[in-house]
Amino acid sequence: MAMEIKPVALVLADISGYTRFVKEHDVSLLHAEAIITDLLEAVIDGAEFPLTLAKLEGDAVFLYALTERDAAAAAQDVARQTLKFFDGFRSKQVELIAKNPCPCQACTTIERLRLKAILHSGQAAFKKIRQFEELAGADVILAHRLLKNSIASKEYILMTSAFHALSGSLPGQTPEPRTEQAEGLGQVTVQVFYPGGQPVEAAKIAPAPEAVKQQRGRWLAWHVRLRRWGLKRPAGEFTHLSG
Repeated sequence: MAMEIKPVALVLADISGYTRFVKEHDVSLLHAEAIITDLLEAVIDGAEFPLTLAKLEGDAVFLYALTERDAAAAAQDVARQTLKFFDGFRSKQVELIAKNPCPCQACTTIERLRLKAILHSGQAAFKKIRQFEELAGADVILAHRLLKNSIASKEYILMTSAFHALSGSLPGQTPEPRTEQAEGLGQVTVQVFYPGGQPVEAAKIAPAPEAVKQQRGRWLAWHVRLRRWGLKRPAGEFTHLSG
């Protein structure tokens, strides 16, 4: 097993509300997972050099950028890209709400989902086992532990002091300084930014157009009639629609 330690900027982009979203919609689990996949793909599509995808972690995307040459420039670029992730996430969310006629619980509650991001700078051990590469080390653990924090908002960018010292603040935004407790690692000083300008508890995304709502209603009524007649819906019906 080959291993190498490198300086990195780490990004964890995580979907808030995923567990509840899937738990509440076990009947429409396939649709719930398809929605999560589309939203994560929207985030990944917004990533460009120097950011590299490390791996998918269920409802999160783990990325990194090497900072060997110009750590400040790399961190600033990572911060800029992370801010754009939120635009891509919202755009895909609005698109899914507008284009998806499926009346299932997962497809009709897409607007509840939010994005949050953890940004940290430090070192990572790059382990290569056969064709797979994995990042490990205390800084990788810290970034993941910070996903569990005391921030009430469901949408935010959390920068550790190490990352913030390199990147500076986001344009036009004043950070909220906080101290968070990272399990097993102690207290961590962080700076929190709210991409929408303020904390998000239950912010609303524009609802689906009336025509889409009516189409959902027709699909649901048709589905109910099929069940009453003892028929099964055709394979592929109510499948998730991605744009």
